[in-house]
This record gives sequence, C-alpha cells and structure tokens, in this order.
Amino acid sequence: MTNDKAISVFERFDQRPGLYSYLLLALYFFINAAINASSVWMEHRRDSSSANSLQMWEPIVWEYSSAISTLLLFPLLFWWFNRYPLQLSGVRRQLLAHLLGSLLFSVLHVSLMVAMRELVYHWQGGNYNFGPLVREFFYEYRKDVWGYLSFIIGYQLVLFVYSRIKGEAHQLDSTEDNVTMPATKAPEHFLVKKLDKEFLIRTDDIDWLEASGNYVNLHSKDRIYPLRATLSSTLVQLSCKGFSRIHRSLAVNHNAIDSISYDSSGDGDILLKSGQQLALSRRYKEALRAALSPV
Repeated sequence: MTNDKAISVFERFDQRPGLYSYLLLALYFFINAAINASSVWMEHRRDSSSANSLQMWEPIVWEYSSAISTLLLFPLLFWWFNRYPLQLSGVRRQLLAHLLGSLLFSVLHVSLMVAMRELVYHWQGGNYNFGPLVREFFYEYRKDVWGYLSFIIGYQLVLFVYSRIKGEAHQLDSTEDNVTMPATKAPEHFLVKKLDKEFLIRTDDIDWLEASGNYVNLHSKDRIYPLRATLSSTLVQLSCKGFSRIHRSLAVNHNAIDSISYDSSGDGDILLKSGQQLALSRRYKEALRAALSPV
C-alpha cells in the first residue's frame, strides 16, 4: 500500500516537474527568509542602544524582497542553465556565458529587490536608503554570484538524479542480430536505464515528443523518458515511423491522435487518445495534413 502511494506521488510529480520543483523552491526560500529575518531582529534587539531604531517589519521586508525577487528570476535562470549546461567541452564559452548570466541575474535581482523595498517603505511613510550604488551593488553581487553558482550546480545535480530515478532513454546501437543500425533507420525500441535496471520501450508506444533543453522527452503511457538529443535529429529517425513536428518544441505520433481542431488564428489543438492536448502551430499545419493524408 505504501509503495503504491509512493509511485502515485512520483508519477504526479513526473507529469509537471517544473511546477512542483518551483513550489518546493518557493517553500524553501520563504522558510529561509523567515529564519533570516528573525535572526536579524533578534541580533538587533540584543543591542539595547539601538533596540528602538529598527521596526520589526523591516528585516521581514529585506529578506522577503530578496527571496521573492530570486523566485521571479528562476524561470529565466532555468532557461539559461538549459542553454548553457555544465559540460567538459567548451569551458571558455561556458565561463563567459555564466559570468554574463551571473551579472545579469544580480542586476535584475538587486533592481527588483530595491524596488519592492522602496514601495513598502513609501507605504509605511518612510524612505529606503540603498546606499552608494557601486559599493552596495558589489556587496550584493558577491552574494549573488555565489548563489548563481550554487543554483546551477544544484540544478545539474537534480537533473542527473531525477533522470536516473525515472529512467533515461538511450538509442540502441545495434539490432538483435548485432548488426549496426544506419543512423537514419528508425529504432524499434529505446533502451531505458533506471537506477540499476534496464528495459525497453517500443517506439510505437511513444505518443509525443517534447524538446527540453539538451533533451527530448519521450512521452509514453503517462511516463516521461528523457533522451539526450535534439528534437530535429530525433525526428530525422522517427519520421518514417509516423512522427510529425507540430510545434517548435513538439512532435506527435500519428497513431496517437484522436482529433484535431483549428481556431481562427490558424493555430490549432491536437487531442490524443490518452486525453493529452497538444498545441498545433500554423507553421506545421500543412505538413501534418500532408503526412496524414493517404497516399
């Protein structure tokens, strides 16, 4: 009974990992902000000479404005981390990209944080003094660059562990007769490595493909298997198996389609037999129609 519940929770997380990860991050940052704010208040109260110079709401505003600003920037950070993942090759390019990323993150973080503090202080009838800009920004950047480094390392580690837990897909390098497959031949199966186990999923059982950074997520029977590849290269192999691109980041198995609807803008929606709904871009509409038309 306990195992069934654990599987159910994991499968639910697997359906919307981005949303649940963001909620967990928000919970962590709000708890951390509360601890930091209370620590600042308690330390200040210990000094009897300045006990009345700080209002209780001020450290709360300082900590939560920083936490909220960081949370607002996480989607941008995740996009940047996917664009420039940590790799052993191209180290110079990665260093330059992440130096620029950390600087941009700090500028946006400080700007949002100070703006929030200014608004709250104005609402309370006071005035927030950030201090000398260059000095204070350098002070904040030291903390932000360390946070940026922690975020990207943590992000990569979580992706690695998560992919190993839920199973990462790999293309088979050979057929059952141990004959090397041509690069353009569609694989009949994908090998999935999950912790210490390996198993096969049929290509025909894959309902749709989704580009996600350096991976293509293979959606099969309500499960997601990340494949380290691009959507374009994957479609080169799978187009002869009845897969067509329907969006910049999506492709669908023709046999998984239940119905297609269009709206006035020219875009549309594809309803799969599983109940999943996918966006159809007008850019790929005619190509899909041609692929679905009988010869």
